[in-house]
Amino acid sequence: MRMAFQGALAEAEGSERLEALRVRFLGKKGELTAALKSLGRLPSEERPSAGAAWNVLRVEIETALDEALAARRGVEAEDEERRHGVDVTQPGCGRPYGAFHPVVQVLHDVVDIFVGLGFSVASGPEVEDDFHNFEALNIPPHHPARDMQDTFYLRQEGLLLRTHTSPVQVRSMLSQGAPLRVVCPGRVYRRDSDPTHSPMFHQLEGLLVEEDVSVADIKGCLEVFINRVFGRPLRARYRSSFFPFTEPSMEMDVECVACSGANPRCRICKGTGWLEVMGLGMVHPNVLRSGRIDPEKYNGFAWGMGLDRIAMLKYGLDDLRVLFQGDAAFLASGGVL
Repeated sequence: MRMAFQGALAEAEGSERLEALRVRFLGKKGELTAALKSLGRLPSEERPSAGAAWNVLRVEIETALDEALAARRGVEAEDEERRHGVDVTQPGCGRPYGAFHPVVQVLHDVVDIFVGLGFSVASGPEVEDDFHNFEALNIPPHHPARDMQDTFYLRQEGLLLRTHTSPVQVRSMLSQGAPLRVVCPGRVYRRDSDPTHSPMFHQLEGLLVEEDVSVADIKGCLEVFINRVFGRPLRARYRSSFFPFTEPSMEMDVECVACSGANPRCRICKGTGWLEVMGLGMVHPNVLRSGRIDPEKYNGFAWGMGLDRIAMLKYGLDDLRVLFQGDAAFLASGGVL
């Protein structure tokens, strides 16, 4: 039997043949198993020596099969790795890394700048009531901003989608009092949709309330912000304007980030050389009173900007809707994907 096993082992190829060989000799109906079972038919004086010989052979067969199977499986594993494994000598095929959306990145940049200037960050509900969105901000009932054509009103009376983040300023004044430095980023909603407007857009408004604040303070603060967010000094100009919640009120323009006023055909500034970036002004005394702050002791300034517009200027876009279309080619070109 030993010679028969050795001959069969020499001819066996592959782990399956070796397993079949184990079954042939060591299985329940195997040749060696049958021999061990036949010991009872031998004379009693021959049984001990025969049993010892069969057990030695069983150990030899088990050891030989285990060694042969281990060697065979190692060879098969190497063959499988060569067929399907990774060749570490080949150059890698990297996956693209994701990044923040342009608007989100601009939001983070803007907030970081104002936090560095000593402002805290506040947030509030996107579904607002009339008091916080209009009345507390000195917006009278006849003001056009309250019109159905500009504001999304909800079915529940007195509720609406906030049209700016100014309500957060009111809530901050009511909860924190003065002095106060706060910026309020978030989504706002207006019934408007064209290449430069979206019914949902991102806005950041800021409020500083202290003693003896002047227009020079707001100009200095916002010019530092503009230079930092665009990465270089930009000329600024101020135009007189009107907002119910500030007095005096003005608009801030900066020189075109694309042409600096040198290209009459510039698609960003339309040849004017200037870009409108935000509205600002000194906080109206009525707004301070709505926030339970004494306008005889404190005054302050406020401003508001569209973060989507800042993103448009930074990325050289002339259509706001591109930011919300999920265009992978655009996002990749802007370093986002």
